[in-house]
Amino acid sequence: MEPIVVERNPPQSKLDALGVFGWPVWEKEASTFPWFYDSEETCYLLEGEVTVVPEHGEPVVFGADDLVVFPAGLSCTWTIHRAVRKHYRFA
Repeated sequence: MEPIVVERNPPQSKLDALGVFGWPVWEKEASTFPWFYDSEETCYLLEGEVTVVPEHGEPVVFGADDLVVFPAGLSCTWTIHRAVRKHYRFA
């Protein structure tokens, strides 16, 4: 299984090249829930703080201004510590 990839404070040029600010926005309050990725997801957090624990892996912590890629086939548990607003796209 590929790892979750977190890029902290990616350059504006990369965000523009990906078209991040044209992607849909998802919002969620502080909570904990299981999640499965049918396909790869790339997201850019505008707000929030999150810990994602893969089913067979170490916790990954990320938050505002982080660009995160979740591999297809990942089973994990999300814990949202501070409400999330993120742009996202599925491959």
